[in-house]
Amino acid sequence: MDFKLTEDQQAFQKTARDFAQSELPEAAQICETEASPPTHELIRKYGEMGFLGINVPEEYGGLGLGNIDALIVLEEFAKISSAIAFPVFESCVGPVKAIEHFAEESLKKRVIPEVCSGEMIVAVAMSEPDAGSALTDLKTKGRVTNDKVILNGLKRWCSGGGHADGYVVYCRLSDDPGAKGIGAVFVEKDAPGISFGQQESLMGFRGVPSCDIFLDDAEVPLENIIVPAGGFKKLMEAFDLERCGNATMALGQASGALEDVMVYVQDRKQFGKPIVDFQAVQIRLAEMQMRVEAARLLIHRAASNAEDNLPSILDSSVAKCFANEIAREVTSNAVQLMGAYGYSKDFNMERRMRDSWGWGIAGGAIDIQKVNIASAMVGRRFNQRAQ
Repeated sequence: MDFKLTEDQQAFQKTARDFAQSELPEAAQICETEASPPTHELIRKYGEMGFLGINVPEEYGGLGLGNIDALIVLEEFAKISSAIAFPVFESCVGPVKAIEHFAEESLKKRVIPEVCSGEMIVAVAMSEPDAGSALTDLKTKGRVTNDKVILNGLKRWCSGGGHADGYVVYCRLSDDPGAKGIGAVFVEKDAPGISFGQQESLMGFRGVPSCDIFLDDAEVPLENIIVPAGGFKKLMEAFDLERCGNATMALGQASGALEDVMVYVQDRKQFGKPIVDFQAVQIRLAEMQMRVEAARLLIHRAASNAEDNLPSILDSSVAKCFANEIAREVTSNAVQLMGAYGYSKDFNMERRMRDSWGWGIAGGAIDIQKVNIASAMVGRRFNQRAQ
């Protein structure tokens, strides 16, 4: 068991850090103030630099590296902002991985190389007005004919909604109840019958589009089926890796906040000396450091244990839950240490705190992760429904 990064990983981390810190802050500010996503031109640059599909096999246009390599890069981008990191997230641990693991070869070759080059953005459409934590209550229906799938339904809280070029849509592909009828289909943004609602205005996640998706007799070819009915368990297995990505996005808010506040407390003087010389500040910094390091270790453990497959629900839920909680705590402490500067929109800290709250809701809320953890501990799922 070796907790050190390899020389290659350290070099890749430095490349990502240098790129993120030198070229992305201005773009991040535009995303935040204008609530607009990174431009396609910038995303193509990500592709040229090898930051998209890091852990995707080379045959599909990726680098063929491991999950930890991808998460190392993701954290460096997330330190700048959630919006700037989101394309890396989607290409390395998001819906693209479901396509890679479960789709037919023709769909893989059509979609994944385009994502890795930055020419295509893919998002996941899971939640519905009455199906969030209770995802198996989803109602979107896909009727399978001889040559196509016809979809009807409404998707909500789709990160990337209205901006992405394609969507991994969770839907019912048979009349079987509950999870047994659920599968997933890939739907391009220009498919007949798909339309988009108004962009949401959220507390955080500025620059990460989100809107309702309307499917009214939307048509896609049969080869766009990623997982047929009964494949809900497979979809959730792929989603366990996305939990590691969510955890890393939260971690990036915390580790970025810690880096920024370390500079601030050494520069800021009160009562004739830098505020880092006060014991209360030192204790707060130590607590923040412990939480950041612990979160990173839990995330990397989950990713390492899944290097040849997908993470377990226990490892990924523990990592996500802990990272989500400490991100809120660490960024709040950083705001407090910076005082009025931390609370000002002229600085990044208040944005980090807002985004941290979002990551503890997206991808399965914190309390749902705790239910997952308890279920894995006792070896059975708990029935949350009224008896």
